[in-house]
Amino acid sequence: MNVLAHVEDRIAAALASLQAEGALPADLRLGSVEVEPTKDATHGDLASNVAMVLAKPARMKPRDIADKLVAKLATEPGFAKIAVAGPGFVNITLETKAWQGIVPDILNAGDAFARVDIGKGQPVNVEFVSANPTGPMHVGHCRGAVFGDALANLLAAAGYQVTREYYINDAGAQVDVLARSAYLRYREALGEAIGAIPEGLYPGDYLKPVGETLAKAHGPGLLAKSEAEWLPDVRAAAMTAMLAEIKGDLAALNVRHDVFFSERSLTTGNRDEVALTIQELRDKGLVVEGRLEKPKGHDDGEWEDREQTVFKATQFGDDVDRALLKSDGSYTYFASDMAYHHNKLERGFTQLINVFGADHSGYVKRMQAAVKALSSGKADLDIKVCQLVRLLRNGEPVKMSKRAGTFVTLREVVDEVGRDPVRFMMLYRKNDATLDFDMAKVIEQSKENPVFYVQYAHARAHSIFRNALQAFPDMPEDPTALAKAETARLTDPAEIDLMRKLALFPRMLEGAARVHEPHRLAFYLHDVASTFHSLYARGNDSPYLRFIQSNDRTLTVARMALVRAFAQVIASGLALLGVGAPLEMR
Repeated sequence: MNVLAHVEDRIAAALASLQAEGALPADLRLGSVEVEPTKDATHGDLASNVAMVLAKPARMKPRDIADKLVAKLATEPGFAKIAVAGPGFVNITLETKAWQGIVPDILNAGDAFARVDIGKGQPVNVEFVSANPTGPMHVGHCRGAVFGDALANLLAAAGYQVTREYYINDAGAQVDVLARSAYLRYREALGEAIGAIPEGLYPGDYLKPVGETLAKAHGPGLLAKSEAEWLPDVRAAAMTAMLAEIKGDLAALNVRHDVFFSERSLTTGNRDEVALTIQELRDKGLVVEGRLEKPKGHDDGEWEDREQTVFKATQFGDDVDRALLKSDGSYTYFASDMAYHHNKLERGFTQLINVFGADHSGYVKRMQAAVKALSSGKADLDIKVCQLVRLLRNGEPVKMSKRAGTFVTLREVVDEVGRDPVRFMMLYRKNDATLDFDMAKVIEQSKENPVFYVQYAHARAHSIFRNALQAFPDMPEDPTALAKAETARLTDPAEIDLMRKLALFPRMLEGAARVHEPHRLAFYLHDVASTFHSLYARGNDSPYLRFIQSNDRTLTVARMALVRAFAQVIASGLALLGVGAPLEMR
């Protein structure tokens, strides 16, 4: 049972009853009721500001509404104490059995306890990573990949129909630079001494295998061709190799995508989707021929004041209007991105989420303006920007990779510290804050290492359960059988505190899914793990609190039910983060 939702339903029913009795205006729209855990335990378990929310439309004082509501609820079972506080808060203390009942609820539900249904099956498109396919992924891409994947997991658990998408930027000038870089490695593979990599081409050793593949496939045949002749073949080979490497890097992180969408496909085939998108906006009067002001900080020598094809982005919240065609008549990157999002809308998505890197933060307003214009305001685009990752080892910056040439690759990090530490720590800070990732500290086995602390809590729970089975071999192991334990025996404040926090799991998931913030889950898991470790530690000083009581089977079984419920919540939460839940750690 979702305790918070249950209390909200009871408050809503009490308000409706007051309305029917004439104690509240008959035309008052009650709306939704929200309760939240109190920050101070002396104020009770839960609190609601519903009286203050209803005061203005009801034309009543908040405390008057709160007093009526408290009087109505005070006669109902399940509430140990209800009181009005401050300007009109309703503070609620539940009977202990409400928290004790969470344990069998979790054991009977299993992974389903970690699911809510705010999405109601609505489709949502999550586009993430979308790194230029010109080389191996670096640690900055890693953060966006983990964030996007965890967010998609979270939304799926919240009842949305999620499509995970990667936008392949395979139509820009950087892809031709990739091809020229691969061609240089092709010449090297044929035995030519190429010397230092020329300025403007991609350095590093990762293109050597591409050059070797081209040499095997074509021999020296490409050398006799002009660039215009060899460029398409080399570009295709390099793109295939880089995409395969990117997918391998993502697989190492346990990140998957449902769709890999090619930018080039927008302007190839039977229709030019960029032209069609521009024309659709032109028909709406949102694309015109006009002049743009010189952007702030732009070099005067590079600025060309000319008439351009312009999207009226300022009508939809952008700072300036945006050019759609370059001086040579080709499309701007923004025009292609507009067409890509138009394609998403045509596929039926009205809820879009893009995960951007820090270098794309200036793109947020223009893309949101584009989606508003293209959907006539019917679609919503949320853009989450993942800030920079500072890669350290024992507090010192990590030097760049020889293989990549200019940065440390994602694969190098995963290979050194493991997938679980990478995924958890990339989420253990809000996405819009810079992250320090210390490759030495994330593998330490100490309570200062959050991922170890949480995983160890799960392993410790299973160790306790195995020890309990040795003490009581006939103890039920199946969660549904264990759910019949006498949880009324769990009365210590530390046990109640743990059950309270376990009960908040569905509400935390719901809140994180609504605001697209998977870091909340990582924080929650660390908090509930800390509560469990503290409960375990109390048993060292107070033997009666030890999980296993050799002379009291009933109490031991009840505590094992709590231990297994805790382990279930930790395992479910870690699974949503894409992190393993080990049964033992050495």
